[in-house]
Amino acid sequence: MQYNITAPESLNMTVQLPASKSISNRALIIHALSGSDVLPENLSDCDDTEVIVNALKDNPYEINIKAAGTAMRFMTAYLATRNGEEHVITGTERMKHRPIHILVDALRHLGADIDYMGEEGYPPLRIRGRQLEGGQLEVPGNVSSQFISALLLIGPCLRDGLTLRLTGDLISRPYIDLTLWMMCEFGANADWSAFDTITVASTPYAQRSYFIENDWSAASYWYEMIALSKKEDNEIRLEGLMDGSKQGDSSVRYIFSLLGVKTTFKTTREGVPTTVTLRNNGRCVPRLEYDFINSPDLAQTIVVCCMMLGVPFHFRGLSTLKIKETDRIKALKTEARKLGFVLHDKNDSELYWDGERCEPQVDAAIDTYEDHRMALAFAPAALRLNHLCINNPQVVSKSYPKYWEHLKAAGYEVER
Repeated sequence: MQYNITAPESLNMTVQLPASKSISNRALIIHALSGSDVLPENLSDCDDTEVIVNALKDNPYEINIKAAGTAMRFMTAYLATRNGEEHVITGTERMKHRPIHILVDALRHLGADIDYMGEEGYPPLRIRGRQLEGGQLEVPGNVSSQFISALLLIGPCLRDGLTLRLTGDLISRPYIDLTLWMMCEFGANADWSAFDTITVASTPYAQRSYFIENDWSAASYWYEMIALSKKEDNEIRLEGLMDGSKQGDSSVRYIFSLLGVKTTFKTTREGVPTTVTLRNNGRCVPRLEYDFINSPDLAQTIVVCCMMLGVPFHFRGLSTLKIKETDRIKALKTEARKLGFVLHDKNDSELYWDGERCEPQVDAAIDTYEDHRMALAFAPAALRLNHLCINNPQVVSKSYPKYWEHLKAAGYEVER
């Protein structure tokens, strides 16, 4: 499938963003561990959340989490605690090549019974649940924060609790802090006990109702559109976001302030979702340097936006991009060249553009590599191009299923 996208001349739209999948997925695991019968409210309707909902509801022997990396990490830890149950957890071909040995080794150290069914260190896994002892554990801090969050989420259910020491550099800390904050919302006793150590007491989760905020990651694409829009009276209103959000990608407010986007909150009551208004104030930096170590999922959006604005950049903290749904650094370089931009990378963690251009491909189509964020981030580029083609656009269902509907409502022509 291919979409041909033509952007509108002006933007004036109120968007009901999808619920945060980061919060939804954590809330679902905590909900299951608490034994509650009442699901959290405003759950995300994306693929990544749906696979967790179905696995928890149906409890099948074989659980196929498809391309959902969060679901693979969180469900692996959860299933390891299910005393007396046996499950196989698998996914797409790409998922079978995404390493999971650091999490499996950590769970085995805590007493888990997990076997690899294929290549050592990779899914699929056979998991025989049991009561885990817990105790002290060391894991590298520079691996996916989802490994760390998966361990923390089961901490209150371990007989001796969990003392988790993170070695080396720590990446994506906001996601770890989000996990700890949500655990405490459900009655857990979990916090940083030292600069590199988190302690989780053996205190069961409380059952409670819970409302999920909308997704700041999804907001980033609308920020990109406002940054790329050419009319000063263009305005986008995003519903269901909070000032002071615990979501790591809420840093998008700051990053896009450097690219000319002004953010205004209708209200600023703590913990209460409100409407956020975006406008372009025309004040854009001549060059952007930023370390994405705490918010790597925003990188694709900012890369595309900077190219379209003609803003040279140097971005760091991108090491995890190589083990996402695709090698995102390689994918960005390949697709940018189709549009006439020559990007460079170094140290497996940096990407930069010094303004170098090349001849763009005629009638280029952006490949998405089974990666939702490639489609989501490149589509707004149509505002600066005559039109843009996106291959396999259905990948957006992984995190933002109504994205194309929302673009049409905003005035985009989206033709199959």
